[in-house]
Amino acid sequence: MPTEPINGVSIFLEEFGSGDPLVLVHGSWVDHMEWPFVVPLLAPRFRVTVYDRRGHSQSERLPTQGSIHEDASDLAAIIARAGAPAHVLGISMGASISLRLAAERPELFQTLIAHEPPLLDLLRDDPATRPIAENLTTAFVSVADAIAAGKVEEGARRFHEMILGPGAWDTMLTDDERRMLINNAPTFLDETRDPDILGIDTAALSGFRGPVLLSDGSETPPFFTMVLDKLAAVLPNATRKTFAGAGHIPHVTHPQEYVAAITEFIDTSS
Repeated sequence: MPTEPINGVSIFLEEFGSGDPLVLVHGSWVDHMEWPFVVPLLAPRFRVTVYDRRGHSQSERLPTQGSIHEDASDLAAIIARAGAPAHVLGISMGASISLRLAAERPELFQTLIAHEPPLLDLLRDDPATRPIAENLTTAFVSVADAIAAGKVEEGARRFHEMILGPGAWDTMLTDDERRMLINNAPTFLDETRDPDILGIDTAALSGFRGPVLLSDGSETPPFFTMVLDKLAAVLPNATRKTFAGAGHIPHVTHPQEYVAAITEFIDTSS
């Protein structure tokens, strides 16, 4: 099993291809198998690192409360291992982690690609969007409460249909994927109990001068686009991209278009 000690925790990671280092950071609930459709397309151009975030699947799960600060520290170590500065691509919570690290350690990044980070705290300062953030936070807590009460599949179903659309649990996911999500449900409890998970220091982030691609899907829940609007206003070198017909997981539903956009962005930013 390809695991390595990262910050005192056993982390599963794999590398594919050759070329400039590209680190992929998965979102909540999932693991390194989030990327099977894009890694073969990226590997001819990049040396791609995928890993299971701490607590997920084949990486070590500690009994203590986790935090996004630990995730960012793990990512920093993985980038250093891959060869800093690196290109970093994060999806959903992986995008939140990547953005946080970019604000703290900009020297680790060649470029940053962030797809739909759930940074809901950015919406709380605006009276027009504050109710959206509060309602979503309440919904996320209700999912966590279901998991804590032992209703793990119910909580997992509720969350993924909130993000991917009604019926997604039964129609979009395989049995293996559903088992993975149920197994990784405790990590979502950690995230909902972390007071820093939905926010970011925008003043620090504004100091990141590297190229950033902020992407969303045309069919995604609208709050993700609202978050990207807030991020684009503070990042001095940000580019926006919307994937037509895609939702929260374009790397799964539109892998060729997604990889083409990533590669073009990196090539034109270098």
